[in-house]
Amino acid sequence: MNTHHNTSLFARLGSVVDVFGSAVAAASAVQSGRVPHSRHLRTLGIDPEAFRSIGRI
Repeated sequence: MNTHHNTSLFARLGSVVDVFGSAVAAASAVQSGRVPHSRHLRTLGIDPEAFRSIGRI
């Protein structure tokens, strides 16, 4: 493998870890009755303002 291939592999792996970590953090916050951090919502592709506008079911 060349250096460029290794770099892109690690970058993709880092992105997967970021998304998984944000999903766990957001799910944990919601389960605890809290609003997830905006950073985690953005990582998951969720608009934080739209999330806050969701009412309780």
